[in-house]
Amino acid sequence: MKTKPKALETRTRKPENRLSPKPMQTFHYGQDHLSASWALKLARKEATGVFSKETIQKVKASAEAVNKIAQGEKAVYGINTGFGPLCTSIISPEQTTTLQENLLKSHVVGVGEPVDAEITKLMMVLKIHALAQGFSGIQFETLERIHWMLENDILPIVPSQGSVGASGDLAPLSHLFLPLIGFGKVLYRGTVLTTAEVLRQFEKTPLSLGPKEGLALINGTQFMSAHGIRIVEKFHNLLENASLTGALMIEGLMGSANPFSAELHALRPFAGNQHVAHTIANLLKGSEIVVSHLNCTRVQDPYSLRCIPQVHGASWNAWLHLKETLEIEINSVTDNPVVFNENHTVSGGHFHGQPIAMTFDYACLAASEIGNISDRRIYLSIEGDTPGVPKLLLKETGLNSGLMIPQYTSAALASENKGLCFPASADSIPTSLGQEDHVSMGSIGSRKALRVIENVEKILGIELFYAVQAIDFHQPLQSGPILQKIYEFVRSCIKPITEDRIMSDDMEEAIQLIREGRLVQLANQLATNSGLPYHTPWTEVFNY
Repeated sequence: MKTKPKALETRTRKPENRLSPKPMQTFHYGQDHLSASWALKLARKEATGVFSKETIQKVKASAEAVNKIAQGEKAVYGINTGFGPLCTSIISPEQTTTLQENLLKSHVVGVGEPVDAEITKLMMVLKIHALAQGFSGIQFETLERIHWMLENDILPIVPSQGSVGASGDLAPLSHLFLPLIGFGKVLYRGTVLTTAEVLRQFEKTPLSLGPKEGLALINGTQFMSAHGIRIVEKFHNLLENASLTGALMIEGLMGSANPFSAELHALRPFAGNQHVAHTIANLLKGSEIVVSHLNCTRVQDPYSLRCIPQVHGASWNAWLHLKETLEIEINSVTDNPVVFNENHTVSGGHFHGQPIAMTFDYACLAASEIGNISDRRIYLSIEGDTPGVPKLLLKETGLNSGLMIPQYTSAALASENKGLCFPASADSIPTSLGQEDHVSMGSIGSRKALRVIENVEKILGIELFYAVQAIDFHQPLQSGPILQKIYEFVRSCIKPITEDRIMSDDMEEAIQLIREGRLVQLANQLATNSGLPYHTPWTEVFNY
C-alpha cells in the first residue's frame, strides 16, 4: 500500500530576524499515494519528488530481470520481439537498443498545437511515478534523466493530437521521451531548442535504451491522465463558483430559500445534492432580501433556481467519480508487459484508456449542464417577472438595449457545449492492423472536456455579471454576510449598468473572477476568519 507523502525539514539556514520558510513537502515516487493535488504540487514545484532506497532497488531489480529475459530464448513481447502485429518477430540481444530507439522514432507522429508546459510536466510526474513502482524494467538511469529534465524545466514539445488512447498514449508519449535519446525539441527558459543544443549546455549525452525501455516509456495513459488532473482542478473551481453565482441569482430574482433545507435533501441523500443545498442555504442565511419576500404569493420558483441542488449536485457527483477513478489510474501500472520477475511477465491491457475515457465523457456532460442551467438563469433574469427588477435589467429601455445581448453569448456557448458532448469513448477505429481493434479515444474526450469547462467559465462569468445587476435593484436590502461581501467585491471591479455601454470588458472581468477562483477564495477566507457558515459536512469528500 502506498503511503501518504510527508513534509521534510527545510535544508536552508533559518534567516535572522525573519520568519522561517515553510518546509518543502516531499513526495516519494513509486511509494507514496499520488492525488491530483499532489501531482499539481510536483508540477508547480510546490513539493519535491524523490526516490527512496527501496524504490531504487525495485527499479534496478526489474531492469535486471528484463536484461536476463532479453538474453534468454523464451519470446517475451516487447523485450525480444517486435511490437503490435510484429509480435512474432524475434529480436536478437544485440538489436535490443536499436529496437527500442526505433520504437520511439517511429511513433513520433503527433500533430496539432503543442500542449502547454504544465500538461507536459504533469505527464512527466505521472510517468515517473508509474515507472518507479518497479514493474516496467526501466533502467534507473533513464528514470533519473526524466526526473532531471522535469526539475530543470527542460520540457519536450508534445503535440496535442494523435492518440487514440488504446495501447496507451503512444504518439504524445513518444514525443515526450524522444529527447532521452537526443532527438526532438524542448522548451527551455521560454525558448524552443533542439534537444542536442540543451544537452550540450548541460554537458550531457543521449541515453542508450535497454531492453523494453522504449515500450515502457510510451505504453501508458499519462497524456489523458494529465489532462484529467487539469479537469479535476478546473471543474472543481467551476462547481464552487456555480454555487456562488447561483446563490447570487436567487437573491437577485428573489427566489425562495425553502428548496435548500436540510430536511428536504435528507430524503434524497445524494452527496452532491446535499453539499450544494447546504452551501446555498448557508449563503442565504441572514439575508434581508430573503426575509423581504417571505409572505409573497409566488408558490414555486422555476427549475433553474429551485432545482440547483439536483442539477449542480449531479455534476458534483460526476466530478467525484472522475476524481476517484483518476486517483486509481495515476497510482497504477499502465505498462505492458508487466514484469513481476525474471520468470513471470504478463502481457495484458492495462494501457487501455477506457476506464478513464468514459469518466471524461461523463465530466464533459456534467460540466455542460452547469452552463446550460446557468444560461437559463441568465435568461430568467431579463424577463422582468421579479418585483422591482426591470426587464433587461435596466430601468430605461427602448433607447437602451440593456442586458439583452450578453445572453446571446451564453446561449452560443451553451449550444457549442452541447455539440461537444458526444462521447468520444463511444467511437472506436481499429489500429495496428487490427491488433488494436478497440480503442478508447480518451485523449479526445479529455481535451473536449476541458474545452467545455472553459466555455462554462465564460457562461458563469456572464451570470455573475447579470446577478449583481439584479441585486442592485434590491438596495438598501442586504444579502447574507458572505454573499453581500462577494456582491460588494464584484461591484468594486464592475460598475453598474445604467445605460448602454461597451460591455465586453465588463464580461471579461467577470469571467476572470470565475476563472481565477477569486470569489471562492474570498468566500473561504470570510468563512475561516469570521466563522460565518459556508462550508458543509461534505466539503472534505469533495476535496482533491
